[in-house]
Amino acid sequence: MTYTVSKQPAAKTTWLDRPWIVPLLLVVVAFLAFSVPPYLTLDPAQSRLRPPDHNAVYYPALVAHVLFGTVAMTTACFQIWPAFRARYRRGHRITGRIYVFAGALPAGLLGLYIGWHTAAGPSVRVANLVGSALWLTVTLTGLRLARQRRYGEHRRWMARSFALSMSIVLSRVVDVVATIVLTPQVDTTFRGSEDLMRYSAASIGVWLSPLLLLLLTDWLLERRKPRQAATARSEP
Repeated sequence: MTYTVSKQPAAKTTWLDRPWIVPLLLVVVAFLAFSVPPYLTLDPAQSRLRPPDHNAVYYPALVAHVLFGTVAMTTACFQIWPAFRARYRRGHRITGRIYVFAGALPAGLLGLYIGWHTAAGPSVRVANLVGSALWLTVTLTGLRLARQRRYGEHRRWMARSFALSMSIVLSRVVDVVATIVLTPQVDTTFRGSEDLMRYSAASIGVWLSPLLLLLLTDWLLERRKPRQAATARSEP
């Protein structure tokens, strides 16, 4: 006597299964609507970052970095959206290629140049260089794993790439908080230098934001492991 096991149809994934996707999209849209327009004017005077003196390449590189970063942030939201990934496999692959080749890689490479030539001091310089190098590394690792069809590992590394692409948003929030906290110390800790205080606040933002998001991402990935293992054991 033989028994057959009928495989249950996979449950459909909807955006309601991941309700955080809508707030995430709203945050990204709001951030880009605030941050990008000044650079579309191509006027260096509108830049939110002070260009270094006697460097004609910095501002065009910064504008390109912002535009490529916009592509990366936009497409990244669709990459981590489970419902989009499950329903539109071809769309997932297309947006993934756009994220890598028209977003993260060029933005990361330009970030190395911008980070090296920043006028915000050595701490911000090192943080930008480390952050850009990490972004390039985890993105290329995720791309390599996808081409090897190691999709589980691919998703983990691209989750880290997503975290680094979004660190700029958290960095701006941390920068504001750090500025508020440090402002009363201008006359003491910073000996009357507001520029030094602002550079210190910026340094806190660019160091702390990617670290926090990477830690949060890996914590969430580790939490998913038991559920994934249980699902694998239950499959016939």
